[in-house]
Amino acid sequence: MACDLSIERELRASGVGRIAGVDEAGRGPLAGPVVAAAVILPKDFAHPALDDSKKLTPKKREAIYEELTGDGEIAWSTGRAEVQEIEELNILRATHLAMERAVAGLEGAPAMVLIDGLEVKGFPHPQRAVVGGDGISLSIAAASVIAKVGRDRLMLAYDRQYPEYGFQSHKGYGTRKHLEELRRHGPCPIHRKTFGPVAQLSFEFGGADARWGDPGPGAP
Repeated sequence: MACDLSIERELRASGVGRIAGVDEAGRGPLAGPVVAAAVILPKDFAHPALDDSKKLTPKKREAIYEELTGDGEIAWSTGRAEVQEIEELNILRATHLAMERAVAGLEGAPAMVLIDGLEVKGFPHPQRAVVGGDGISLSIAAASVIAKVGRDRLMLAYDRQYPEYGFQSHKGYGTRKHLEELRRHGPCPIHRKTFGPVAQLSFEFGGADARWGDPGPGAP
């Protein structure tokens, strides 16, 4: 199935007004926040290369990100859940919180939210879940690109703060290199200590906060 505005057109034909696509980046990594984006595209929007962010090269994602965020006719917003919230709520609930924050950041509430994946229980806006939506709906695909690039840029900032771990290359995912550096240095404050590989090392190193200090709310 092509990535287009078929779902959006169907909803508009039934009388639905503003439609936002929502997606997230960063559920799986061992470190860093989870970031969500909400995007409302113009009715006649088209883009020859926009697709699920995972199908795009980093260079292409960056280029499309700049196009999307630089277009005055596109409404967009991002929201994030910090590592502490991931630890306290669990990653699924923290992801939903980041999505809520992204939608709340839009100017004017959407009439419908298209969410990539499964329905979000208790979501404060009318929603339609679209499994594999980032490869079906251009609105969700746009959100996937903005969330992914936005999170990658955050991880680059964290790489400057904690250069030992190589966040610049793996963005916090559990690569062999990342696991090697974790074993060498122990976890730092942006590592998710409830995630298995980090939890074991947190125990062995006696916790990360005493060594590294608190990065502070909203860091970097």
